[in-house]
Amino acid sequence: MDTDEVSWPRGERPLTNRGRWGADDDRGTLNFITAAARVRGVAQAMTGRVVSLAHSITPVPMAAPVAFAEHSMPSAVLQTMTFSGSPTPALTDVLLINVHHARSTHIDALAHIPVDNTVYPGVSLAEATAGATVSRSSSSAFVDGIVTRGVFLDLAPGERLAENHVVTADDLAAAEERQGVRVESGDALVVRGGWVAADDPFGPLPTTSLSAVEWMAEREVCLYAGDIGDKLPGPSGGSPVLHNIALAQLGMPLIDCTNVAELARVCAEIDRYSFLFALGTIPVHGATGLPVNPLAVF
Repeated sequence: MDTDEVSWPRGERPLTNRGRWGADDDRGTLNFITAAARVRGVAQAMTGRVVSLAHSITPVPMAAPVAFAEHSMPSAVLQTMTFSGSPTPALTDVLLINVHHARSTHIDALAHIPVDNTVYPGVSLAEATAGATVSRSSSSAFVDGIVTRGVFLDLAPGERLAENHVVTADDLAAAEERQGVRVESGDALVVRGGWVAADDPFGPLPTTSLSAVEWMAEREVCLYAGDIGDKLPGPSGGSPVLHNIALAQLGMPLIDCTNVAELARVCAEIDRYSFLFALGTIPVHGATGLPVNPLAVF
């Protein structure tokens, strides 16, 4: 979807960080993670309790023809088992991973969504994808890992948001107030609405408003994760402000398909909503995204 299709209040142009850190910048809002932000995050790890924010994946054997469309692939991972009998017997396998599958917890690189035939920070799509790989704003930004403070905002404690609820800046601010925590520059924001999008991708899912993205920009959030994302294209899809604006314009990496159920339970149990956020990926350069297992360490 072109940004011109989004309805902007009072005719304003989209928020953008394009050019903020220079024409050669491929990190976007990860630039907000300073040494001080990392130290603030590490200080949250006091008990050693760890919670994964990823959904587990069971591979499907690649033994017959399968559909490879993004949301029709039977699993996010297809597997071919092999056996090496010489010189040392070993079981090995080849995995075919659909990074952006609806049931794959993954981080979107900034080049994932082009807008007006450009990708962050304003590079032409043709230039960014020359050579059948991604040379700008790719997964290269994640290969050293992401370590900072994480803040969890539960928008519907003990239940889930109403059907088709549109999350606003007021919803985020109210959760902060209720939980006694404040999102600061360089923090990773994790949000819960109580829905699992993969269960019904075209259902009456909550979504995110422009005001919520503006709020994230004002707070200088370094990345967004949660069970509330943009709806798939359809009659009730709405404007994909997280992907078209937060990702493509602000340069804010998104972690899609995040599993926040256990995080919500632990935060409520210990009455703490900030933690050390740690994310590592396989060090693959030039991709539009990578599978991840984000960790919350208390």
